Amino acid sequence: MDWIYILNLAGVFVFAISGTLTAIDSDFDVVGAIIIGFITALGGGTLRDILIGETPVWWMQDALSLYAIVAAVLCSYLFKKSILKLRKGMFIFDTIGLGLFTILGLQKTLELGLSPLIAVIMGVVSAVFGGVIRDVLSNIVPLIFRTEIYASACVAGALVFLVLDGLRLPLELSMVVSMIVVFLIRYFAVRRKWALKF
Repeated sequence: MDWIYILNLAGVFVFAISGTLTAIDSDFDVVGAIIIGFITALGGGTLRDILIGETPVWWMQDALSLYAIVAAVLCSYLFKKSILKLRKGMFIFDTIGLGLFTILGLQKTLELGLSPLIAVIMGVVSAVFGGVIRDVLSNIVPLIFRTEIYASACVAGALVFLVLDGLRLPLELSMVVSMIVVFLIRYFAVRRKWALKF
């Protein structure tokens, strides 16, 4: 089990907690919370795979992702107060997941021979559209439509990956540097209240 796979499972787990907590705050029942957790964690990757014609979609070929979501839902209900106290730490993991899903989605699209532009779009879809679907179902304006820097961080990281990949750097190095770019932009955007507003 390599480090990318472990980080991917961690991203699924954290995104599922994010979705479940949103559902709990919106007074959804347990079934609703499970659905929202599932969609938040897997929605972006599922949409990406459908759009690029990769079926069965990725989580159907890996049951561990589903177990991670079940564990996330249970943790959200059993340890809600503790998780909320660790909100800052959860934000860090959530941001790591954002960078990871961006680069994994981008790389998967490139491997199919699609253009770099489409690959960047699919990277962003992988990272943010689970959250978009979550927010729409929870009657919240999606984060991607607000002035807060979110999807643009994914685009920046994806472009960095394309540049580094074009320079023939080792794949692992290109991925790590690109994920760090997404993480730093998103992290400092929240800390310093950067916004895309004209």
